[in-house]
Amino acid sequence: MIQLKTLSVSPDKQLRNIGWDWMLGTDTVPYLTNEVVTVSEADVDAYHDAAAELFEMYVAAAQHVIDRDRFAELGIPANLVELIRHSWDDDRQIHLYGRFDLAMTDRGVKLIEFNADTATCLPETAVVQYAHLRANDLDESRQFNAVYETLVGQFRYLREQNPDLDPSLLLSTTRDTDGNGIPEDDANVALIAEAAREAGFDTAIAYIDTVDFSATEGIFRQDPFSGRFIRYDYWFKLVPWEVMAEDEPDLCALLTQAVRNRRTLVLNPAYTLLFQSKYILKILWELYPNHPLLLRTETGPLTDVPSVEKVIFGREGANVRILETSGQVRLAADGEYGDYPKVYQQYVAFPTDAAGHTYQAGVFYAGEPCGLGFRRGGLILDNGAQFVGHMVG
Repeated sequence: MIQLKTLSVSPDKQLRNIGWDWMLGTDTVPYLTNEVVTVSEADVDAYHDAAAELFEMYVAAAQHVIDRDRFAELGIPANLVELIRHSWDDDRQIHLYGRFDLAMTDRGVKLIEFNADTATCLPETAVVQYAHLRANDLDESRQFNAVYETLVGQFRYLREQNPDLDPSLLLSTTRDTDGNGIPEDDANVALIAEAAREAGFDTAIAYIDTVDFSATEGIFRQDPFSGRFIRYDYWFKLVPWEVMAEDEPDLCALLTQAVRNRRTLVLNPAYTLLFQSKYILKILWELYPNHPLLLRTETGPLTDVPSVEKVIFGREGANVRILETSGQVRLAADGEYGDYPKVYQQYVAFPTDAAGHTYQAGVFYAGEPCGLGFRRGGLILDNGAQFVGHMVG
């Protein structure tokens, strides 16, 4: 059972002051809550150790896929395979960060999936839950939360490993269907940019449709004031690799050559798509059958236990179905990813609070496990789920 502590002072004022009104919610259920999950030190250790071990397992699983040329099984677009192989073999191309989604069960921590490519919830985890404790005069050190500091360390490590590159970073997101920025994405990129600046990078932010790409010269942004084009040696994109491969194949070809020519380094690297594909959950089960952190995952419905049907490149709970042992659908979520292949993961119940809300733990990994937060909702956690901070004690 999840234990909650109510905090009388909300972080709303602080959020409005920094322009993060989007977190406050526009309907009857605000995105942020005035509660935190109370977590024991033992559970914090369990979450930390699980993320550390799982990342090593993911690395081994990715190496297995590459060695045995199993890209197609993972749904990897063929036009990304060359760049994936190249970025994997180049140790200077470092995975910046990702987020493990985990369930605490009566049998310990279980892996749900790894948001390795374009993970969000960074501002909530790194800043908001910290500010929530401070607003209530609580000890902010009573959190498993070093996300920001660890990101700074990752950027410093990138500089050390790439001394031939200029520490200039362009960060890009996409626009919504109306041509406007997506506040959640923009806030995540803003936090990443600030961490990079603290590590010594010159940074700029530009929507991807305003960025210029060259296979021989690299990545450019036109300065809106001077009109001159500025080149950047590093590019962070909050755009999924599989979407770029499918929708912008010419761009992927350019990036492959630019990366090979050392004209740019992309974050997260192309090999991150191996981690992102949910088919790797099946690979992990092949390599580590009955591992205590894993849930059995197959390519067909499980017939002896309830299961969760997932599309391999789905996000935010879209196109997820919970199946009974008989195959009957217990619950289903709509989405835009239904054409992707599917995997079937053994169902495990998320812990619940007294009101029956479910809680999924998110542990950020940036070279090491560095922070914990929770998403709260129903049996399927979708884009309507709330964020809930935590407190150790």
